[in-house]
Amino acid sequence: MTLTAPETHLPTQVTLSTHGLTAEDVVAVARHDATVAVAPEALDAVARVRAHVEELAASEVPAYGISTGFGALANLHIPQEKRTQLQKSLIRSHAAGMGPAVEREVARALMFLRAKTLASGRTGVRPVVLETFVALLNAGITPVIREFGSLGCSGDLAPLSHVALVLMGEGEAFGPDGERCGGAGERTVAQLLAEHGIEPIVLAEKEGLALVNGTEGMLGMLLMALADLRQLVTTADVTAALSVDGLMGTDQVFLPELHAPLRPHPGQADSAANMLAVLRDSAIVASHREGDSRVQDAYSLRCAPQVAGAVRDTIAHAQGVAERELEAAIDNPVVLPDGRVSSNGNFHGAPVAYVLDFLAIAVADLASMAERRTDRMLDPARSHGLPAFLAHDPGVDSGLMIAQYTQAGLVSDCKRLAVPASVDSIPSSAMQEDHVSMGWHAARKLRKAVENLRRVLAIELVTAARAIDLRTEASGGALVPGPGGAAALEVLRRTVAGPGSDRFMSPELEEADRVLARGELLAAVSAAVGGLR
Repeated sequence: MTLTAPETHLPTQVTLSTHGLTAEDVVAVARHDATVAVAPEALDAVARVRAHVEELAASEVPAYGISTGFGALANLHIPQEKRTQLQKSLIRSHAAGMGPAVEREVARALMFLRAKTLASGRTGVRPVVLETFVALLNAGITPVIREFGSLGCSGDLAPLSHVALVLMGEGEAFGPDGERCGGAGERTVAQLLAEHGIEPIVLAEKEGLALVNGTEGMLGMLLMALADLRQLVTTADVTAALSVDGLMGTDQVFLPELHAPLRPHPGQADSAANMLAVLRDSAIVASHREGDSRVQDAYSLRCAPQVAGAVRDTIAHAQGVAERELEAAIDNPVVLPDGRVSSNGNFHGAPVAYVLDFLAIAVADLASMAERRTDRMLDPARSHGLPAFLAHDPGVDSGLMIAQYTQAGLVSDCKRLAVPASVDSIPSSAMQEDHVSMGWHAARKLRKAVENLRRVLAIELVTAARAIDLRTEASGGALVPGPGGAAALEVLRRTVAGPGSDRFMSPELEEADRVLARGELLAAVSAAVGGLR
């Protein structure tokens, strides 16, 4: 399960027009059930284009996707009396996914983004198809989309087909109360739709392809991962700064004159500024500015802004790709403004797949560095005076020893997930589709990597907070963090206890994870330091 902080700035209703959707709109609908409306101009555009498609459908001249078969069968002309069956057959055969159902928010993002494409007036569907799509979203009906099925080329075919099948009153879906209908369920999807006043669609020419030929699944997961990563990279700045305090490190390497003027990567400067803000007025840092025999801190402390900053810059690059894809109207064939219905390759997911893979690499590195800081705090040979494993009674107590094991396992998983999916291509459709992007799979593994990263940072938070508390106790209260660090500890200590004898650790680590997911840590620290970047 992916937990996210409440985003109060998000809209509660989103209106689809022919263009102009934002990433925040997608997150609002997918995660927070914002309602969806369709602008009159979008319905007008859809109706105009549909009238043109119907003229082509009545012609004796074959038009791909309108009066022909699909994929490797594109050369077969389909007579009018069989075209309704053609659309049904397309959706039923393509809804061939397997595995567990993907998360509700993924299904809703995919649905909303495809509705956005239908509203562009470039796909040739009837207005009723778009309106029914939106009705499903607003009713809280979620098609069951299987984990496996998309190759990320010709769009996310299988996932979108599972959605289209529900639009037809078939397949499987969850109701707003979580009841599963269709398949082995007691009620059918048609009954679920009827309960909400939704009439199933009988697909006409071109509409089957228009419902399934897009990159919406991978794009939706990218947009949600970016929303999470913007929060987590700032969280990593905070936990890294707390680790600097816990390890009696220096804040001088985070001074602004050492970053933008010397190495002008914007993300690096932002991360360094955040760490410096959290460490400001720390009595722990001030206590060893003079007379400390150490010349330099370890890389996992000293180079934290360089690594987190590179992650920030990677996020910015991926955001640009996502925003361009969000402006796209992807279908094949597509209806051009001059009326031509043209075959194209815009459904290929490479642009999105590449940045999904790139982000997974960055996530793995950020997690790896956080784990190294945690391990350092638990090792008495490197922690500068802290007890082994931060245990209350080392030898009798194991402290946070196994928490670090868990963290190491999560980091190892991130490294496996960083292996790119987009370099793999398995030909399909009788070699007609002989190169595919695997963008869906890149998105699926990124989701898991992002969740792993949050848990890694939660363990670093618990560890650094205990290290700071132990230093404060050992100094008789003299060594305390600055306002930023104090705010972080205060938030954590509301639900996670401080140092003491060994106890059941799993609930505390899970609660720290929830503190991060809800955005409580960042809100408190940002308020204490006057804002974070």
